[in-house]
Amino acid sequence: MNKIAIFADVQNIYYTTKEAYGRQFNYRKLWQKISDDGEIVSASAYAIDRNDPAQQKFQIALQHIGFNVKLKPYIQRSDGSAKGDWDVGITIDIMDTMNEVDVIILLSGDGDFDLLMQKAQSKGIRAEAYGVPTLSSHSLVQSVSRFHPIEDDLLL
Repeated sequence: MNKIAIFADVQNIYYTTKEAYGRQFNYRKLWQKISDDGEIVSASAYAIDRNDPAQQKFQIALQHIGFNVKLKPYIQRSDGSAKGDWDVGITIDIMDTMNEVDVIILLSGDGDFDLLMQKAQSKGIRAEAYGVPTLSSHSLVQSVSRFHPIEDDLLL
């Protein structure tokens, strides 16, 4: 049985499914689908904390599904721009997990992860990604063993 680790870039999935479909991603359905392929030994969801009650309710729901929710504070800069990025944190966690799993599943269409997915495969790990096809980086899609398009069956 495959040992599987899931890494969910919550902001990326939220905004891409909203833009492409006007709908939200179904994390429970994803969990069921992945569970059919092996044992989920680790699952982390990376999000931005805005002290929003609706977001907190969603984060609790993720925890009930089985995700370890990791939060970073939302940073509003003086020039009006905002910062809220988990790319380095996700990368470190994936690197730390590589020796413990057979499959790494990334929920993100962000091309910044393409080299990381190639690195995982060079270590004999199956690297897969879930993303919205029209909004996922071509380089990420090409870098993984398997790209799973987020479509109607994984939406609420």
